[in-house]
Amino acid sequence: MDHQHSSGTLYIVATPVGNLEDITFRAVKILKQVDLIAAEDTRHSRKLLSHYGIQTKLISCHEHNELSKTPGIIIQLKNGLDVALISDAGTPSISDPGYKLVTAVAKEEISVIPIPGCSAAIAGLSVSGLPTDSFLFLGFLPKKQQKKKQALEAVKNQTPTLIFYESPRRIKPLINSMLNLLGDRKACLAREITKLHEEYIRGNLSDILKTLEEKESIKGECSLFVQGQLEEKTINEKELKEIILAKLSTTDLGTSGLAKQISKEFNLSKKQVYDMILKISS
Repeated sequence: MDHQHSSGTLYIVATPVGNLEDITFRAVKILKQVDLIAAEDTRHSRKLLSHYGIQTKLISCHEHNELSKTPGIIIQLKNGLDVALISDAGTPSISDPGYKLVTAVAKEEISVIPIPGCSAAIAGLSVSGLPTDSFLFLGFLPKKQQKKKQALEAVKNQTPTLIFYESPRRIKPLINSMLNLLGDRKACLAREITKLHEEYIRGNLSDILKTLEEKESIKGECSLFVQGQLEEKTINEKELKEIILAKLSTTDLGTSGLAKQISKEFNLSKKQVYDMILKISS
């Protein structure tokens, strides 16, 4: 690269989320020309680099060593070397390592340039069938149940489309939590985006959960897109009580079944409806 300036440049380079062909010409050019590539997993990234004949030196930079690696990378940049940061898939620092490095480098007034490309959040959102004019990216929620509950409670009244990342092992518990706290909203689950077993499951959260329950196993990282709170569906406690009383007189469903039906119909929290039914029944 051109080293006429006193400091080099840190390039934040987006890489494919699955299909190796989903990389820009510019990204390949940058990765070939920089002096150093900082990769989340060097073994994983070598497959991509080998595919495109990129022989640039690799070092690791992941969530466990990002802070300790940052000073060394800054020294390289100050010495006039150009560095590219890549993650295992998609855009670095978006639910991936990179944020701390970018912050530290920018603080030193060293140039940081994005090389845009793949992002699972944007790719999945574009085909979700949910509103795309406004969205809220939440990434991975906390693993502990209480903190996860607090995070969902904090966004349940948000109207933009909500975007979550989750592992295949925890996706069903996450959807169950959403059904209880957010209601049975429209959603889309994107799995294995751009890969061989790419799949998009659209419908209400309960429909998606049912589809997942029927699978022998769930593989691949998941991106979940959930409709935001619909303002026109908001009803007060008195209206909810009237709806429940009317339903109780015309249905044989048990408390849980009725709560599920009403939460789906009116886009309400199942727990909120369930608690009201118990209150009325007592």
